Amino acid sequence: MINKKVLNIIGYILFSLGFSMLFSACFSFYYDHKDFIPLINSFLLTSSTGLFVLLITQVSYKSQFPFLSIEKNTKVELTSRDGYVLVTLSWLLMAVFSALPFYLYSHTLIDAHPFKSFINCFFESISGLTTTGASILDANSIDRAFNESKGIMFWRSFTHFIGGIGIIVFSIAILPLLGFGGVQLFRAEVAGPVADKLTPRVKQTAKLLWGIYIGLIVAETIILMIEGVGFYDSLIHSFGTMATGGFSTHSESIYFFSPIVQYTIIFFMILAATSFSLHFLGFRKGQFEYFKDQEFKAYLAIISFFTLIFFSDNFISNLSIKSLEEGFRHSLFTSISLLTTTGYSTVDYETWGSTSQTMAFILLFIGGCAGSTTGGIKIIRTLLVMKFLSREVKKLIHPKGIFHIKIADKKISEEVVSNTIGFYLFYIFIFVFSGILFAFLGEDLITSLSASASAIGNIGPGLGKIGPSDNWLGISDLGKLLAAFLMLLGRLEIFTVILLFSGSFIKK
Repeated sequence: MINKKVLNIIGYILFSLGFSMLFSACFSFYYDHKDFIPLINSFLLTSSTGLFVLLITQVSYKSQFPFLSIEKNTKVELTSRDGYVLVTLSWLLMAVFSALPFYLYSHTLIDAHPFKSFINCFFESISGLTTTGASILDANSIDRAFNESKGIMFWRSFTHFIGGIGIIVFSIAILPLLGFGGVQLFRAEVAGPVADKLTPRVKQTAKLLWGIYIGLIVAETIILMIEGVGFYDSLIHSFGTMATGGFSTHSESIYFFSPIVQYTIIFFMILAATSFSLHFLGFRKGQFEYFKDQEFKAYLAIISFFTLIFFSDNFISNLSIKSLEEGFRHSLFTSISLLTTTGYSTVDYETWGSTSQTMAFILLFIGGCAGSTTGGIKIIRTLLVMKFLSREVKKLIHPKGIFHIKIADKKISEEVVSNTIGFYLFYIFIFVFSGILFAFLGEDLITSLSASASAIGNIGPGLGKIGPSDNWLGISDLGKLLAAFLMLLGRLEIFTVILLFSGSFIKK
């Protein structure tokens, strides 16, 4: 049975989610588009549902709002079980209600539209919230929506903003004001191997994360506007960049913009997939620790390696096709976009050689740094697994030797190593099993494998039917639901969701 306290917090989340739809309604009103009423109706439905849940699940807490309190000065602490249930359930419900603007808008249209299927709307919303960026909109639908429904397009990208750091991190910043403890939520949301808090208080940690996140979005928006991009496009693409999401308002994605804009987005994609703890040290404490961090150095090395592979495979041997600068830019952009799981594109990499396509597939797994907005396995886990394999080889040579695994001269506990190996095995097993399911649903081999890898890695594009110049509309409804589940698994780092299905967790 779901704890009453969990439902109460979900009420606050839905209430806040509904009010966040008003930002999109403002854009619709400004541009005088017909998506204004669907957005207002979605706001009313979502907020009223949240308010209803709040009223029927009142619990004792220390409140800043006396008219909602029952017992003041009584703090309600969530258990670890409550935290995992709350994280998963809140993401699912947010995806359902975030689909309402798309669904209600489609029924104002006379002709056929992909959003007239609620499954398509749910897929688009959970893709946005999990910062995957996979879309069921084709080029014509994107261009039409940009011209006729800027409110809906803004909401589509605003879901990236919400999911970037995570609505749960936002919640643990404000819930302590209401008397709810948030440490359990932090553990459930930040499930990586190095989930250290930046400050002793979780509420303060969440505020710092959001401050850095919003500050980088504002900075990118201003820079893009200086470079000639309009405010609307600048803001939407800043959401997509810093959340490593990838929704664009143009069918050409980032190729629509000038080279200087593409380089700017490259820079901010790198920042978005860098650990926010490093940003905190740099921005708040003046400590430039980036190049002292082993994961960050590996991150830059991986970018350099894949850029070199793409460039040498496609452009050095075909100088007559592309200029050196353009070839380098496309190679750099593609390697960073796939590694950071952003999913933006400036070129269709499926037209590249087989070597480049193989390397692009490998990039669907790696991911950026832990503690960032990126998806994928994360570089720190790969480093840890490589050190583990190295230690096992040393043990074979020196059976009586004692070898410790260290990251940046810090000894890693065997529990963390075991959890990381477990995560790796779970990730690969789910990828393979899901690939088989996609094939069972009628997809070809390349599409099945890349759809599985792209969805669980929160990337968006892949190979085959879901390449950078294609979309997910051609995937069956069951395939979209499977992909949506994989997106949730990837966003919540697998264990948060898997635990809910374990017999011991249910019996507890």
